[in-house]
Amino acid sequence: MSTHTHNTKGFEETAIAIILGLMTMITFVNVVMRYVFNLSLIWGLEVTLILFAWLVLLGVSYGVKVTAHLGVDALTNILPENVRKVLALVSAAVCIIYAFLLLKGAWDYWAPYASLDRTSGRWFPTGFEQTRSQAWYITDQVPMLDFLRFLEGLINEGEAYDKLPRVLPYAILPVGMALLLYRFVQATIRIWRGQQDSLIVSHEVEDEIEQLQDQQGEA
Repeated sequence: MSTHTHNTKGFEETAIAIILGLMTMITFVNVVMRYVFNLSLIWGLEVTLILFAWLVLLGVSYGVKVTAHLGVDALTNILPENVRKVLALVSAAVCIIYAFLLLKGAWDYWAPYASLDRTSGRWFPTGFEQTRSQAWYITDQVPMLDFLRFLEGLINEGEAYDKLPRVLPYAILPVGMALLLYRFVQATIRIWRGQQDSLIVSHEVEDEIEQLQDQQGEA
């Protein structure tokens, strides 16, 4: 039985709540403008899609944090406790390696948009290789915000952006994968210490649901 609890809100919870609020607000305003004033936020759909991508990638690490990812534990549940722990640690190690590979891929995809170099090496980084800057790529409709103009001199050789550069929405790729790796490491430590049984949601949740259903049926 997992004894891991979450008494304080972390980065993912706060970010997810803000993103959901922004998505709801933008969609509501766009609907009102379209059907009441016959106007439209041209950039509304694109911003909502960007926020949804952020929501999904943050939700992956959040799922690891609260042990919400689904899995099949029918076989492991019939094994001795010490064997289950070893298998859980092996699974966690595989997940850490996988998350690290995702982080490398995420960095290599995002780095050119930030005028940075990709990592060398096919699977694991062996250094950095010279990469042609793609910082000039911009979003389709999202307007450039004045307080972000410093990016023009920082990564775009002083050239002005007429739309929001892609480096900002795409930043969730390395950020999300770094968080995922961090949460897997945390979960592995909890399994090692005996504070958590596995990386997947326990069937104890199903038992609690059945108990609630039985109580409602008796009421």
